[in-house]
Amino acid sequence: MSDDVELVIVEDANEVAAAVAARLAHAAREGGHIVLTGGTTPEQAYKEAAEREPDWSKAQIWWSDERCVPPHDDLSNYALAKRTLLDRLERNPRAVHRIKGELGKERAAADYELELGDTVFDLELLGIGKDGHVASLFPNAPTLQQSKRVLPAEPGLEPFVDRVTLSIPALNSAREILFAVSGAEKAEATRRAFASKPSPDTPASLVRARGGRTTAILDRAAAAKLRA
Repeated sequence: MSDDVELVIVEDANEVAAAVAARLAHAAREGGHIVLTGGTTPEQAYKEAAEREPDWSKAQIWWSDERCVPPHDDLSNYALAKRTLLDRLERNPRAVHRIKGELGKERAAADYELELGDTVFDLELLGIGKDGHVASLFPNAPTLQQSKRVLPAEPGLEPFVDRVTLSIPALNSAREILFAVSGAEKAEATRRAFASKPSPDTPASLVRARGGRTTAILDRAAAAKLRA
């Protein structure tokens, strides 16, 4: 079992979302830089976070990755967060730093890198794919070896559209990393991410907060292959 990650195991996906929502709401009250991600569990967590804390005026919002689509597209991580979180707030974040995927992966990555600068993330929310990918960093991809903070990326699975992603060094620079994982289909990836040696075969296993805390909130189905 990994000794650099705190594992929090709850009953089901609803409880994962509730726990994530509580941490997002707390981070919004504290202020600082919060990194969002896409996915079904975050979608539910965003709705609950907006209910728990409708004032995000102290926070700045970033994204771990984005697909190269317009901001209103159903495939957009920004669109997901706008619909489920941002549009439900009473007071908007101090700043919303969207990855402009519609510019194409090269230009969007360059623009986001410039906007990001040396920003340090206070809370970074991430998921894990069934193949072990994190953000848009896919197994054994060349992007895993790159040191720039923001990278253009090839799609590693459907939908096969270009991506822009934070790099491993950028992800690992966060003060707190919070993984949210649910579902039996994620159990093997969860085992490889948190109970095996770090490997480019499982990019999530390479992501740990260098100077802070890494926590994984898992439901029982996702945690089924972890040793007690």
